[in-house]
Amino acid sequence: MATKDIVVVGASAGGMGALEKLVTGLPADLPAAVFVVWHLAPGVRTVLPSVLSKAGPLSACAPSDGDPIKPGRIYIAPNDHHMLLERGYIRVTKGPKENRFRPAIDPLFRSAAYLYSTRVIGVVLSGALDDGTAGLWAIKLRGGTAVVQDPADAVHRSMPINALDNVAVDYTLPVAEIGPLLGRLTREAAAPESLIGAEERARMEAEVNIAREVDPRVEQILGYGELSPFTCPECHGVLTMLREGSIIRFRCHTGHAVSSGMLLEASTEQIEQRLLDALRALDETIMLLNQLGEEYARKGNTEAAEQCFNRARDAYERSRPVREAALHNEEISPETLGPRAS
Repeated sequence: MATKDIVVVGASAGGMGALEKLVTGLPADLPAAVFVVWHLAPGVRTVLPSVLSKAGPLSACAPSDGDPIKPGRIYIAPNDHHMLLERGYIRVTKGPKENRFRPAIDPLFRSAAYLYSTRVIGVVLSGALDDGTAGLWAIKLRGGTAVVQDPADAVHRSMPINALDNVAVDYTLPVAEIGPLLGRLTREAAAPESLIGAEERARMEAEVNIAREVDPRVEQILGYGELSPFTCPECHGVLTMLREGSIIRFRCHTGHAVSSGMLLEASTEQIEQRLLDALRALDETIMLLNQLGEEYARKGNTEAAEQCFNRARDAYERSRPVREAALHNEEISPETLGPRAS
């Protein structure tokens, strides 16, 4: 009899403390494997395995590609790699970033949902923006169980709020209560595998394959959505828009995936960068014109010197509104747009 023996957990900002509390409440004889993605900057060695091993009764480690799945273990996604599930073993890959992260939560959740269906329990903890929401939706689509940290209990509420807004969540509770809940749920029998439509299954398989490092062009990912006028914040490739229930997200032809919230934040972030690029070019022009003007003046060519100084003043005047716009540019994300996302 199959049980709910696959637990996938996603966390971001404020997640280390939440994960410590969660594993503290897990039983020593947990009959399931736990897989954790916590966002970490590339190049930073994670201390999470040692922290979680000390915090609770289960041993935690960063797996290698091909490691077998064993119950009673906690597996932490390695730095700058996605962690995916296969039948009985773990994949560690360098697939395209999702929501500008690698590891990202959605690829883990999606791969677990695709292969393990009703045996999966997905948990979304503290974090900014909305990584994990699309993955949790996939878990529910395949008949799995969705658990979300109570936003009032989270250091950063956005990830839990986005999950609650877009997914039919089964349990919402403080993180200290999630460990004991998992101890109970993992002893329950899993329902028969949930059947989904052929197109939804094909798209889920294609997205899992992209995270496995399969060429997105082979998977024809652009054919699963509507072509959009937007470009990928990672590679500037064309984005296709994908709809899942109330969720709108995007993928490009090179495989990067972004949520609508992440795309909004990235787009407004790029505005400031491009304004600063324009300002830098104008400042360099002003400095060069003034230097040339001084050179001409020393050589006695006052007419050429005056032209240089006049053009430098014109460039300075043009730079003032650009500088003002750069200084007052506001990065917009769902977190800034309303009281629910604060």
